Amino acid sequence: MAEIRDLDNKLTALEEQMDALKDTMQHLELLSDLHAEYDKTLELLTDLSPHDKVFLARHAKRPKIDDYINHLFEDFFVQRGDLLNKEDKSILGGIATFHGVPVTVLGHRKGRNLNENMEFNFGMPEPEGYRKALRLMKQAEKFGRPIITFIDTPGAYPGLDAEAHGQSQAISRNLADMSALKVPVIAIVTGEGSSGGALAIGVANKVFMLENAIYSVLSPEGFATILWKDSSRADEACKLMKLTAQDLLEYGVIDGIIREPLGGAHHNPEVVYRDIDEMLVRELRKFKGKSGSEVARDRYEKFRHIDRSVF
Repeated sequence: MAEIRDLDNKLTALEEQMDALKDTMQHLELLSDLHAEYDKTLELLTDLSPHDKVFLARHAKRPKIDDYINHLFEDFFVQRGDLLNKEDKSILGGIATFHGVPVTVLGHRKGRNLNENMEFNFGMPEPEGYRKALRLMKQAEKFGRPIITFIDTPGAYPGLDAEAHGQSQAISRNLADMSALKVPVIAIVTGEGSSGGALAIGVANKVFMLENAIYSVLSPEGFATILWKDSSRADEACKLMKLTAQDLLEYGVIDGIIREPLGGAHHNPEVVYRDIDEMLVRELRKFKGKSGSEVARDRYEKFRHIDRSVF
């Protein structure tokens, strides 16, 4: 992990130097040298280990759900509250149009700095967030709108208040009700997807992952703590957990991988937005003309046929 972190820090430093010089004509030669060094450093970020991918999946500069909404959808209208208790800002959702088609979009929300992360609870929803998500999905079913979810969470919030307000019930209700939705659901794991906190908006007809995203039953640190009572063995845990997009595609847990530029999605997010757009157009087209029962059956069959070797 130290090597990829050092490389990432070097890339950040080079980016800052290039930004400072790009508007000063007298430094064109130095700028050219920096670009060459930047490209050479990027080329080292190949053949990444599972632990490296965890680092990139959690990268602070990685695109967030509002970035995806702004670049992929139009006329986004945010919806708030669970109609019971409060607004949970760690889930962002609402109605939008995608190539002129009304859709419901929702997902986990992380911040770009400490203050935003505090506001969004580091992307860890409380039960109110999952109840809000289910409310939006049931509304989408009522009006025949496809549902698109973006998964990026270290897990559901484990605090006492969350448990007292029905965290486990909220997650299990989402799993049950999503499995029977009569509109297509497409889920995209954009960063980290851990435990029931991720799966609570991930019971989808199609599940895709970004190339350096991770999807697992819990964090590598939690896995190592439970198995070996030593969280420092997270690197070893990553190899055992089969949490990368490549592993999960092989097992049939996901339906496809969305390529990322070298060094992660944050180095050229426009490429990622374009590929997600193309994927959504292609996948939504497959459900045209299907009845609600056929759509629900398709989702059921997907989860029934996940490779048993996973378990």
